[in-house]
Amino acid sequence: MFAQRTWGGAVRQAFPQVADIVYAMVSVGIMGTMLRNWPNSQGYWRQTDVWAYVLLALVYLPLAVRRRAPLTVLVSTAACTLCYFTLGYYHVVVVCGLGLAFYTVAALCPRRVVAKCAAGSLLVLLWGTRLAEPGIGPLSVVFVTVTVAVLWVTGDRSRRLAERGERLAVLSEQLRLEQEEKAQRAVMAERMSIARELHDVVAHHVSAISVQTGLAGYVFTSDPGTAREALKTIAGSAHEAMAEMRRMLVVLREGTERAQEEEGTGDHNASPGLGRLDQLARRVEAAGVSVEVRITGAPFALPPGVGLCVYRVIQEALTNVMKHAPAANASVTVHYDEAAVRVRVVDDGQKPVLAGTTAGSAGHGLIGMRERAGIYGGTVTAGPGPQGGFEVELTVPVARDR
Repeated sequence: MFAQRTWGGAVRQAFPQVADIVYAMVSVGIMGTMLRNWPNSQGYWRQTDVWAYVLLALVYLPLAVRRRAPLTVLVSTAACTLCYFTLGYYHVVVVCGLGLAFYTVAALCPRRVVAKCAAGSLLVLLWGTRLAEPGIGPLSVVFVTVTVAVLWVTGDRSRRLAERGERLAVLSEQLRLEQEEKAQRAVMAERMSIARELHDVVAHHVSAISVQTGLAGYVFTSDPGTAREALKTIAGSAHEAMAEMRRMLVVLREGTERAQEEEGTGDHNASPGLGRLDQLARRVEAAGVSVEVRITGAPFALPPGVGLCVYRVIQEALTNVMKHAPAANASVTVHYDEAAVRVRVVDDGQKPVLAGTTAGSAGHGLIGMRERAGIYGGTVTAGPGPQGGFEVELTVPVARDR
């Protein structure tokens, strides 16, 4: 694709140059033929000789490079045209060459330069009107004046259109770059969202499985009943992890609409929310952490996204308790007020849940909590409690229909 663009650009750039060369050569041939065959029975013009053809060639051949050096070509063409007129040769055959040279200047150069060139070109052409046939001298003056004016206006319009095209090309390139950057940011945001969701799902269930596996191995021979309960907990955690992973794959493959349809049909893979809070607490208690759940205020239905956000923050906070303070007691308080849902997760461990974490710093789990809450305009604060342990507080605003 890049090679095609490069080749296409080279062709488009070379075509005008080739066209100018062909035009210059063809013009010399056509105008030379007109000069040789134009009748001059009355002797109005000087007899054609070799110098007429030389000057004619010097008028048209420089037009092959008119786009590269418009001012130089115009000066050269005007000087040769002036000599041609002064020597008295048939004048019409050189007018087109000078007109095209002036048009090129009008299309490529600033207006203040074009004004001077217009005056010079008009003077040269007016000098040539003295060679017109008797009776049409005034008409020739009007003709060359109008011609210069038309070429000036046309060239100026062409220049403005070219400048507008260049500006549009620059703006189009900027828009393309902005779209690419926006797409890259969207991809990065999606990757972060997937990574955050995987962290929430995998870390919690793997932590629970790890604790229960250690417990089952420890009491496998001495207390088979406890070992069996631990294995049941492991199986339940694995099953729920698989269910949540399946839901994530449905979202990635088929979109959120399909996932919402499954939620509406009561599918067991539906997005988790506060309805699963008791189940989450039992799973954490099976890992050895005592969890107390309190609901205050007047509960109301949360939007699916907000419900998932609250559930994941609680899940992450309890997972950190299991990993870093497995013998602690934890409490989860969910308070519903008029315009927000407030969650507070506290444990009584003797050291911070995240080693080295203070109120102003965060591990990856806390970063994920804050990013998730920020999507819905919420805030998360976390840090050591006044009597030890660790506290996580979440506030998410909720717009309620009245």
